[in-house]
Amino acid sequence: MSAPAMIRVSGLRKTYGRFEAVKGLDFEVRPGEVFGFLGPNGAGKTTTMRMITGLLLPSAGSIEIDGHDVLREAEAAKAVTGFIPDRPYIYEKLTAFEFLDFVGGLHGLSWREIATRGRELLETFALGEWADALIETFSHGMKQRLVFCAALLPRPRLLVVDEPMVGLDPRGAKLVKSVFRDLCADGELSVFLSTHTLEVAEEVCDRIAILRRGEIIAMGTMDELRSRSAAEQAALEDIFLQLTEEARES
Repeated sequence: MSAPAMIRVSGLRKTYGRFEAVKGLDFEVRPGEVFGFLGPNGAGKTTTMRMITGLLLPSAGSIEIDGHDVLREAEAAKAVTGFIPDRPYIYEKLTAFEFLDFVGGLHGLSWREIATRGRELLETFALGEWADALIETFSHGMKQRLVFCAALLPRPRLLVVDEPMVGLDPRGAKLVKSVFRDLCADGELSVFLSTHTLEVAEEVCDRIAILRRGEIIAMGTMDELRSRSAAEQAALEDIFLQLTEEARES
């Protein structure tokens, strides 16, 4: 029997009065996959991500995370999910390691596991020498990398990331992209990411869904998206602009 999809979304809708922000989405994210979720501002990306992470109730439809229904098995679904919002909050009066200790405690991790894995993650994200420094002294990019450490500390099966490269310098962005690929290579982690940095999505995503006005207008690998746009060598930016413009005019 094959493993369940890491994310399975069926008929997902979200309405606010008469306004329908998300209109019957259907898609799957596979184990070990980096899945890009792209669209113009107001397309419904953040609303969808908040429903997937259980922060927002859908108006209709279903969401499964690693085989767990997000509504009926909320605790089990959240236990395997890490979430990095576009504006994460950090307790800046703590040191980097104290913050990871706090997060690990919330997840019920042992002190030994927090100490071992926490130090490993700080090294991975080039923060090892800053483990005992107060977070308030960190640059924005360092804080962003610390948030990645915290999200990965409890070994989630799924990492949901809204704008992962915000505030990162080129070196930090390269590091995060490398970590994405390494973590997903063995199939133990899937990444669901939304970004306006289209070259990042093109470089790291296995498949990409393009959203407009709450609907998926295209989905597939880069080759499949190029085929749909009839441009064999096109960059994702060109494909994105063409497809969203076509959807606007139709």
